[in-house]
Amino acid sequence: MTGSQRTGKLYGVGVGPGDPSLVTVRAAELIGKADVIAYHCARHGRSHARAIAERYLTGGQLEERLMYPVTVETTDHPGGYRGALDDFYRDASERLAAHLDAGRDVVVLAEGDPLFYGSYQHMHKRLAHRYPTEVVPGVTSISAAAARLGTPLVEAEEILTVIPGTLPEEEIAARLAATDSAVVMKLGRTFPAVRRALERAGRLDDARYVERATMDGERTGRLADVDPDGVPYFAVAVLPSKVAALDSAGQPYAAPADAAPTDATPADATPADEAPADATPADEAPAVGEVVVVGTGPAGPLWLTPEARGALANATDLVGYTTYLDRVPVRAGQVRHGSDNKVEGVRAEFALDLARRGRRVAVVSSGDPGVFAMATAVLEAACEDPYRDVPVRVLPGMTAAHAAASRAGAPLGHDYAVISLSDRLKPWAAIARRLRAAAEADLVLALYNPGSQSRTTQVGSARDLLLEHRAPDTPVVLARDVGGPTERVRTVTLAELDPAEVDMRTLLLIGSSQTRRVERGGGHEVVWTPRRYPEQ
Repeated sequence: MTGSQRTGKLYGVGVGPGDPSLVTVRAAELIGKADVIAYHCARHGRSHARAIAERYLTGGQLEERLMYPVTVETTDHPGGYRGALDDFYRDASERLAAHLDAGRDVVVLAEGDPLFYGSYQHMHKRLAHRYPTEVVPGVTSISAAAARLGTPLVEAEEILTVIPGTLPEEEIAARLAATDSAVVMKLGRTFPAVRRALERAGRLDDARYVERATMDGERTGRLADVDPDGVPYFAVAVLPSKVAALDSAGQPYAAPADAAPTDATPADATPADEAPADATPADEAPAVGEVVVVGTGPAGPLWLTPEARGALANATDLVGYTTYLDRVPVRAGQVRHGSDNKVEGVRAEFALDLARRGRRVAVVSSGDPGVFAMATAVLEAACEDPYRDVPVRVLPGMTAAHAAASRAGAPLGHDYAVISLSDRLKPWAAIARRLRAAAEADLVLALYNPGSQSRTTQVGSARDLLLEHRAPDTPVVLARDVGGPTERVRTVTLAELDPAEVDMRTLLLIGSSQTRRVERGGGHEVVWTPRRYPEQ
């Protein structure tokens, strides 16, 4: 190449989802004047991208057909499937580089958008730093699918998750459970696993199916009704916006009028959308819904499991202690029934009554709902008439003890006991007996509900009792508001434990005879209990 010869320009051009009329003006302009048109294809040699762009070709242009050596089949390449593709991308990019070095402008056609799961991106990574480059966006299959369904994908603060159907089934289910809206791409042979994942995530009834959006042979419908045989690669599963869902009257989805405040629901309970009086016609007997008791962990969204996040998103009603409800994002169409923290039984029955009317109710609990929390209250009520037939599920959450332990190091590394110091529901004599038994057994202790404004003596009494069995220098972790904005975790000795520094938001971890408190580099202190216990 001489010094005066210009270098060609590389263009990654999106041609949209299938209909040639959806090609952008810029894309059509570049396709018409390019020196070289390049496109990827499988071994059969046909290219969907070229077929879409054909009406914009002017003839006489050089064409580079970049044929994949493998698609889904096996290969004897020494580097396996990935090695075969890496060699192909390197060779293909060098073929395009030869044209660019000769001063020819190269347009690489890409279905949908060039940088969205597109083959062009592999050329881009290898060439864009060497040559002038322009990427022309295109209409994605996601946008096309939503348009053909005629329903919004996301609205307001909803989150859209895009998932390749080639992921493991459990991973797909977790992602589906944790999001508001979703699109699962690359169906074809993955369809059966994707369908099972939707069912496991409790989202199958909401899922829609779009095949060959904007192309010949387009098909849409409920995904649950699709025959898995013959599902093509050019198909997607869509979970559309919940906010945009309309009821049969054409009104935004809202709670039935009889979801009125009770003793468990203060008069200032706040539905995210006002409920129309005729939301549930009186002559319709709604199917039984369900109650899901959801553990939200000790603090905010970072502690939520995907399963719990999905249950909260899918609920029609949220029931819980107001402080815990405040941690859950407000969603249009959901009704929030907040109450005081001392009416667990009433709150449980209220949730079950809602479910009997056909509602999907999430009872919100901090930490794990089965550890000193709402699962027991709900199940106690659910085992009595008239609630025996109401479906109830319990979803686990990160416990306060485990969260606190992680901040300190690994104090729960060996056997431990969990005890609540609250004597509201059991006498102090029972608490003292259990503390003494655990101390004599040399168990690490996680002490919940250590103190409050009305309970000021328990921590001191527990400390004095434990000092009868533990050394004064036994490590004690004081963990307050773990995961929250005022988090404070520090370690003192059992003898130094001051009840005045402990409140209802503090959890105590009291070591065994084997628990170690070690200062590491930079003054960082860790507390840990060995997994090996010495022989007596």
